Amino acid sequence: MAAAAIGASHLVASTRAGAEFGWQLAWLILAVNLVKYPFFAAGARYTASTGESLLHGYLKQGRGYLMLFTGLNTIAAVASTAGVAMLTAAMLTLFIPLSIDLLALIVLLSSLALLILGHYALLDKLTKVIMLCLTSSTLIAVALAFNAPPVISPDFVSQSPWQWAYIGFLVAMMGWMPAPIEVSAWNSLWLLEKKKTAHITKEQAIFDFNFGYLTTAILAIVFLALGSLVMHGSGEQFSASGAKFASQLIDLYSQVLGSESRYLIGTVALLCIFSTTVTVIDGYSRTLNMGWRLLTKTQDTETGLTKVMVGICTLGLGIILFFKGALLPLLEFVMILAFMTTVIFAWLNYKLMTSSALEEADRYGWKMKSLSMLGMTYLVGFALVFIYWLVTK
Repeated sequence: MAAAAIGASHLVASTRAGAEFGWQLAWLILAVNLVKYPFFAAGARYTASTGESLLHGYLKQGRGYLMLFTGLNTIAAVASTAGVAMLTAAMLTLFIPLSIDLLALIVLLSSLALLILGHYALLDKLTKVIMLCLTSSTLIAVALAFNAPPVISPDFVSQSPWQWAYIGFLVAMMGWMPAPIEVSAWNSLWLLEKKKTAHITKEQAIFDFNFGYLTTAILAIVFLALGSLVMHGSGEQFSASGAKFASQLIDLYSQVLGSESRYLIGTVALLCIFSTTVTVIDGYSRTLNMGWRLLTKTQDTETGLTKVMVGICTLGLGIILFFKGALLPLLEFVMILAFMTTVIFAWLNYKLMTSSALEEADRYGWKMKSLSMLGMTYLVGFALVFIYWLVTK
């Protein structure tokens, strides 16, 4: 889950927040990770307690709940696939001088080949190494940046993010922080797969989830620090162009790690985002395939899963072509969409974790209920403010 989360939300949203506003949004990133926690934790907790996926739980609540999840999940799948595929293509422009649209097609076809041919198991093992390399290099870069000469000029005045014009950016940043909430359903399915080959206690499943979740929250602040220390106050802003953005992102590392590290960091970041793309296609396809199977009461087939994957990638490519290489506008659109659907996904998970489908000892207690209510208030409040901003701007 950590590998799936540390993609666009961290490399793009957190780094951009630091570059544009310094440390001002650090508390907001931590806050949104905190208030989303109960809704993400539902995936591990429900499956560890019942041996079933969240989708089975939705169906037990009523057919309409699973239909609502599957419908919104379909929209999110196409949009998210487009977002991560274009980001991967943007990183690929550092090595291959082709258009982002063509590179996005190559990325999607490569992802499908890995998944359909069954070679994702190898990538799954490599993901741990890739994430370790990216995390280590980012921590080193931030440590060096703290000791580097300041880039802020003496007369520079940092702009405040708490302005009406930046509501869209704030909502977009929180949309994928640390990841879309429907990832909780992926986590649920991954845990079921893991249980087929290893004995996992409820306590171990919850510990594993908590460790991954805490890691993503800390790294979000680390990426914000990199943007703040290296780019904030320098007079440079991230470009909306995917190719230019990728180059600027790698420049943040090379400025403190040395120019010779540019292609090494570029390779690690590319592999990180590519693994995220494959994970996104795999996770969304599996949840959609199972959702539709449960609704139609049909048997599981590899052909069915493959058709879902191909359909998601085809529609995702259509969105990429529509945005014509404008990476930041596409990611902002996808992240805003994720934030607006977060409220419904969060409510579905909360309802399930407080329902009679669970043993009383496994349901959320007063602490998790209180945090859930705080989270719902937070999410609904920001969603209403954003809708008002969208109508009046």
